[in-house]
Amino acid sequence: MDIRLLVGKNVKKFRKERGFSQEVLAFECEVHRTYISGVERGVRNPTVVVLEKIANALKITPDLLLAKPKR
Repeated sequence: MDIRLLVGKNVKKFRKERGFSQEVLAFECEVHRTYISGVERGVRNPTVVVLEKIANALKITPDLLLAKPKR
């Protein structure tokens, strides 16, 4: 799986678990909502700085955004 798609799936999963809309997550990360949408769809290639902002907003460690799903 493309790493961008994996990150996007993980961002969406944790965002929904927290009950955040894309808009709320974007506000917390200080990025535009369409950027979060692009990350979740795997069309954006976020920097490690942005991944850290997303992880902090979701109250998780950044490595969880790169983790493959357990089977």
